Amino acid sequence: DFEVLVIDNNTRDENVWRPVEAHCASLGARFRFFHVAPLAGFKAGALNYALERTAPDAAIVAVIDSDYAVDARWLRDLTPAFHDQRTAIVQAPQDYRDADQSAFKAMCYAEYRGFFHIGMITRNERNAIIQHGTMTMVRRAQLAQCRWAEWCITEDAELGLRIFEAGFDATYVPVSYGKGLMPDTFVDFKKQRFRWAYGAMQILKAHARALFLEGGPLSPGQRYHFVAGWLPWVADGCNLLFNLAALGWSAAMAWAPGSIDPPLVMYSVLPLSLFTFKLAKLVHLYRVRVGANARQTIAAAIAGLALTHTIGTAAVKGLVTRGEPFFRTPKQGTSAGLLQALAAAREEILMMAGLLLSAWAVSYTGTRETAGPDRLAWIIVLMVQSIPYTSSLVVSLMSAFPLPARLLGTRYRPTAPAGQRAEAERAGG
Repeated sequence: DFEVLVIDNNTRDENVWRPVEAHCASLGARFRFFHVAPLAGFKAGALNYALERTAPDAAIVAVIDSDYAVDARWLRDLTPAFHDQRTAIVQAPQDYRDADQSAFKAMCYAEYRGFFHIGMITRNERNAIIQHGTMTMVRRAQLAQCRWAEWCITEDAELGLRIFEAGFDATYVPVSYGKGLMPDTFVDFKKQRFRWAYGAMQILKAHARALFLEGGPLSPGQRYHFVAGWLPWVADGCNLLFNLAALGWSAAMAWAPGSIDPPLVMYSVLPLSLFTFKLAKLVHLYRVRVGANARQTIAAAIAGLALTHTIGTAAVKGLVTRGEPFFRTPKQGTSAGLLQALAAAREEILMMAGLLLSAWAVSYTGTRETAGPDRLAWIIVLMVQSIPYTSSLVVSLMSAFPLPARLLGTRYRPTAPAGQRAEAERAGG
C-alpha cells in the first residue's frame, strides 16, 4: 500500500501550481497536494511538513524531486531491502534524461557520472554512502527520530550521516530507476555545486566530533570516506587562497625583480605534481569505471575543473560563516546568451587573466641574473593554475551556444554485467 504527497513551497504563480493540484485530485485519494508559501526551512522544512502529514502507518518514506520521471519498478524492486532491520536507507543513483539536448549538458552529464559510478560504489562497501535528496527511501521510524535538518542546505547528506551515527546501515543500488533534469546554464551549474560544497562544510563543522575523534558512533571506514570525500573541496578552498597569494607575490616579483625571489622550485613542484596526479587518476577511473570514451573523459575533466573556483569559494565561506540561504537549482530555463555567459564566469575570467598576466610579467621582468629554475618553475605554476579558470570560461561559453551533444556522445560503455539490474534486485531482497 502507498500514498503520494506532493509539496510545493517555492512557486508563486498560481497558473503553475493550480494545474498540479487539479491533476493530483484527479488521481484519487492516494494523491494529496500541498501548496504552502511561505514555509520556513527551505526544502528540509517542506519535507518535514510532508512527514507530519504522512499516514501514521507508513513504514517507508521515499523522496523524489519534481523533475524526475521514475521507473514504476523502483519501489517494488528496492523495498525488500528493508527486511534487514538494520537498513534505514536505500539509495538509487541520481540520473538525468536531457544529456542529449546540447554539448553543455552532455559535458555536465559526464562530470556527474563520476560520483555515482565511482565514489558511491566505493562508499557502499564501507557503509558510508552520501544520501541524496531524490531517489532515496528511508525507514519511517528512524526518519521520525532524526527529521531533516532545516539549518543545513544539504539536508539529505546531513540526515544520512545522523542515521549512520545512530548505528543503522544504508544500501546503494547502482541501477538507474529515475531521471531528472540538469541545470541549463553554467551559472545554475555553479549554484548547485556551491550548495553541495557549502553544505558539506556545514556538516563537517557540526559533526566534527563524530568525524574526527576515535571512539565515536562512526566506524573508521565511515569516518574515512566522509572526511576524505570532502577534503578535495577543502583543498580547492586552500588552492583559491594560494592563487590569491600567488598573484600578490608575482606582482612583487615584477615590481622588484632584483629584490623579491620566486618560491623555491621544490614548492612549485608540489602543486604541479598534485594537478598531474589528479588528471591522471580521473582519466584512468573514467575509462575503467565509468566507461567513458576519450571525448567524454576530457569533457568531464574540463567540467570538473570549471567548478574549482566555485567549490573553493563555497568551502572557504562554509568554514568561516554560519549560514547561507538555500537556493533551488532552476530547470527547463532558457540558455544564456554570450554576454550572460561571460558575466557568469566573470570572477574566473579575472583570475585567469591575473594569473596569465602574472606569468608574463614575471617572465618579462626577469634578467640574466634572476633567471633560473625557480623562476621558470614559478611561471609554469602560474600558467597551470590558470587552467581551471580557463575551463570555466570554456564551459560557460558552451552553455551559451547550441552545440550538439553528439560532439561528445551520451552513450557509455557498459562497465558491469548485463544482468546488473537483476543482481541489484537480488541484493535488495
